[in-house]
Amino acid sequence: MNNLSNRKFTIGLIFLVIGFIFLIRLFNVQVLNDKYKLDSDHNVLREIVQYPARGLIYDRNGLLLVYNEAAYDLMVIPKQVEEMDTIAFCELLGVSKENFIQKYTKARNYSRYKPSVFEKEISSEEYAKIQEKLYEYPGFFVQTRTLRKYPRKSAAHILGYIGEVNQSDIEGNKYYKSGDYIGKSGIELSYEELLRGKRGVKRILVDVHNREKGSFNGGLSDTMAVTGQTIFTTIDAELQEYGELLMGNKKGSIVAIEPETGEILALVSAPAYDPNKLVGRDVKKNYPILLNDEVKPLFNRALMASYPPGSTFKIIQALIGMQEGVITENTGFPCIKSYVGCHNHPAATNVSSSVKMSCNPYYYSVFKRILMQGKSKSIFKDSEIGLANWNLKVKKFGLGLRLQTDLPAIKSGYIPDVKFYNKWYGEGRWAFSTIYSLSIGQGEIGVIPLQMANLSAIIANRGYYYTPHLMKEVKGQDTIPFIFKIKNDVGIDAKYFDPILDGMQRVVEEAGGTARRAKIDSVEVCGKTGTAQNPHGEDHSIFMAFAPKNNPKIAIAVYIENAGFGGTWAAPIASLMMEKYLHDTIADPLKEKRILEANLMDVVQKK
Repeated sequence: MNNLSNRKFTIGLIFLVIGFIFLIRLFNVQVLNDKYKLDSDHNVLREIVQYPARGLIYDRNGLLLVYNEAAYDLMVIPKQVEEMDTIAFCELLGVSKENFIQKYTKARNYSRYKPSVFEKEISSEEYAKIQEKLYEYPGFFVQTRTLRKYPRKSAAHILGYIGEVNQSDIEGNKYYKSGDYIGKSGIELSYEELLRGKRGVKRILVDVHNREKGSFNGGLSDTMAVTGQTIFTTIDAELQEYGELLMGNKKGSIVAIEPETGEILALVSAPAYDPNKLVGRDVKKNYPILLNDEVKPLFNRALMASYPPGSTFKIIQALIGMQEGVITENTGFPCIKSYVGCHNHPAATNVSSSVKMSCNPYYYSVFKRILMQGKSKSIFKDSEIGLANWNLKVKKFGLGLRLQTDLPAIKSGYIPDVKFYNKWYGEGRWAFSTIYSLSIGQGEIGVIPLQMANLSAIIANRGYYYTPHLMKEVKGQDTIPFIFKIKNDVGIDAKYFDPILDGMQRVVEEAGGTARRAKIDSVEVCGKTGTAQNPHGEDHSIFMAFAPKNNPKIAIAVYIENAGFGGTWAAPIASLMMEKYLHDTIADPLKEKRILEANLMDVVQKK
């Protein structure tokens, strides 16, 4: 009897445990795990992502730079696809049979029941051809999205482009899901969170034949897409286009800034490209072509190309020299060519004339006084002390560091310091005589064109700048990022700028000045040429300027690669840009014609 009782108890316990296990599984299926519910929902519901239209982008005058155009993603649910004429379908879409098989296999491997993207970013024109025959292919349907459109076909390096998110984008921001698009460069990247908007979801009831039966729950569970915010940039679209026109068949850049605010009026990198080439289905075809083009149209020279500043850097040397008290505005030096080479000109008797004539030996002497102030008995230690002080003062001008502008991928340039030369030559093994090429903006100094335009703005403002930026206004908001409102003082007394301005005006207006081609009728232009040595080819042509002299409205820097003297090509281009901005007309059509017809792409390279 005891054995029988024990058996009954054991069997009952087994049934009880099994029943408990089934209860746990049932509770898990019905309450804890929503997988089966979701699978059931997907059999009767179709969730269609409502992609928001990205925010519009305008120039400073309200001219439209970027808008949205309707586009469509072709979706597929493999389980619902029936036997079909594959060849006809491929011809309808404009894809190969191999491409069809690859995409269909990928979709089926992902899920036989869930929709996935079969063909992305079909334009309105292409969809119009597909729409009338799509009913013949069960399992395929479209969801709406938008493509960017660039009506003026300019400012590609400023505006940037958008592309599909990658895995790092998804992992770095919980907002993004596979299939979303994100700004990849330019303003599209910098202001992605403002421009992207917020996606929504529309839930549609479908029958077993994938036919839509209406909104689920009367649309109460739908969420609306929220359009991205509208941005007004600081760019003058017509000036930008004119700059790109002038830079046709040339390599280099133009950067123009409004000194009073730091607003970037134009940022030209040449060669350029039509931003519409990196939109929609054409990206896969055009991006490799642009990337492998030997003239590098995707490379933003205005922000990423580092050049020697050449003679334009002499202005900083003069300002630091006067601030340090090692020279005055009336200090003169003889033009001793044995120090450093120079062209023939009368002796520079003061700072103003040294700027006008761009005397190399003059600035050799100024730099020597800045570095070697007798603060140590050792010429090596004295040079170290002087260079460390000089380095700090130069960086106050925004050189050798990344300007906190609102465009990504900006370089810092380079201003050498004591650590650099100690590593290069050895501690106590270098002095002024080793590094004197810095005096005339050569040697290890590197600047980007945006920094040089900002330097021009600093001089125009007589000692301060606002960080150059592209954001002017977000529609519906009354402010821009605070960093662009900060006044950055460069640590030079305003009085020391007077002889510099006087000399820069003489550069343009007086006989013997190095930039007579930059002259504009009825406008006082202040400028400085530069000719930067280039070990890889002909010298670079450089010019920076601002106008008018009093109450300046535009500051500009122009770099033309391998074009020789700054006064020959860079100066007249800067002049035309300033005249266009200030007067909206060009008084000398022959000067304009010379620039437009010039092809400087085929300059013979040095051997």
